[in-house]
Amino acid sequence: MPQIVYINLPVESGARSRAFYEALGFSVVPQFTNDRSICIRVSDVIYLMLLEREVFAGFAPGPVADPATQTGVLVALSRDSREAVDAIVEAAVAHGGSDTGKKQEFGDFMYGRTFRDPDGNVFEPGWMDMEKMQAAMAAQKG
Repeated sequence: MPQIVYINLPVESGARSRAFYEALGFSVVPQFTNDRSICIRVSDVIYLMLLEREVFAGFAPGPVADPATQTGVLVALSRDSREAVDAIVEAAVAHGGSDTGKKQEFGDFMYGRTFRDPDGNVFEPGWMDMEKMQAAMAAQKG
């Protein structure tokens, strides 16, 4: 059985966060969702647990950072194409998130951007052509 990753993030409003992530095309897992804790399915093995700050604090071993003013985690998500990277950033902005303006381009084999959700949590969608990347790495070693 593959290992599953649950990324727990503090949010101000479960309802607002649910609407934002559903607008990005992700689905809610009802079995692990209530009005203050939202489970979002990103893929078969990646889930976001969007926990209102008080709920998050109940799990956290220390003070809860404010993602609007501090960066505690960068969540990198693979996309199928450059266009899909642009599309998720555009959807994030259209639904209350923000584009940080940060782009990463490495030749014609890797492309990424960065956005923040409405609470300030940072996501880095990226695309990579694995064959071209491996060829570029082999050429560097060569």
